[in-house]
Amino acid sequence: MAHYDGVFNTLGLRDWCDAGKEDGPMTMAQLLAQAKGADPDETTGPLPFPSLDSLHDACSRIPQTREMTAGLERFFLDIKNSLKVVLDPITQPLSWMLDGALWLFTTIPWWVLIPMLIALTWYVSRSRAVTIFVALAFVFLGAIDHLEVAIQTLAIIFVCTGLCVIFGVPIGIAMSKNDTLQKGTIPVLDLLQTLPTFVYLIPLIFLFSVTESKLYGIAIILYAIVPVIRLTDLGIRLVDKDVIEAADAFGMTSRQKLFKVEIPLALPNIMAGVNQTIMMSLAMVVIASLVSAPGLGVLVLRGIRNLEIGVGLIAGLGIVLLAVMLDRASKAALNRVDVSRSTR
Repeated sequence: MAHYDGVFNTLGLRDWCDAGKEDGPMTMAQLLAQAKGADPDETTGPLPFPSLDSLHDACSRIPQTREMTAGLERFFLDIKNSLKVVLDPITQPLSWMLDGALWLFTTIPWWVLIPMLIALTWYVSRSRAVTIFVALAFVFLGAIDHLEVAIQTLAIIFVCTGLCVIFGVPIGIAMSKNDTLQKGTIPVLDLLQTLPTFVYLIPLIFLFSVTESKLYGIAIILYAIVPVIRLTDLGIRLVDKDVIEAADAFGMTSRQKLFKVEIPLALPNIMAGVNQTIMMSLAMVVIASLVSAPGLGVLVLRGIRNLEIGVGLIAGLGIVLLAVMLDRASKAALNRVDVSRSTR
């Protein structure tokens, strides 16, 4: 007798529960009880939580947990082909961009690429300290023969972060202009931000081949796009209402207000979102090495699989250096925005 038999008997549902009852496979607990010579259906122990499995023991019409998970899996496999037909052409340009960026960054000679990256750092930061740090970091990575894999990681970050900004900023602006859209989008952003990183890869592995670059590209973008959307929305909403009223008084159109007033005033928040997006992209690119993403993450994964402590730690140090480089450069760019605003 199961724990909840009395509940269904009291409700008069016993006939409904037993209709079409079939003896399914025993659970592990029932098998262990039978092995010990006890009655597998005997009620023992404290009253369990009324979960699906506990209720199923008393009423076979109640589905088991494994039936729910199996149903979800069947549903996903049923719509898999239809999803591929829609998503393949939409996401194929992402593979082209990632493959193209990797080819470009690894084809350009180091004595051309590194000075270009250092010059780009100076252009966005105008900070001598940050520029020198970036130069020394590249020298160190080259000295330990990790420059090529670091450049691969950097190429992936540039593409994914760029796409996050291209898609995230307009979404954030649209959310700031429409409260209904914001209320509908916030739960989706919460889901993307709290979903474990490995879970992003589960449906993507079924939808795309592991050899396709878009597999890890989509995972990185979904994981990293949230901060830039949230902070763009916040930045636009925090623009002083008096400034908006002054812009209205001058007869500015909505487009003029957006590009000449709201976005410039919200730029510090937007840049902060870009900074966080870069950091989250770098975090996800290591996890994405499980699905063929090249770069430093591959060495970290090798260190874990083969218990090569030195390989894993040095690759981790390289990732830390990249993170600090990107963080300092983006924060220096943010400081420039703040300084330019204060001098106006």
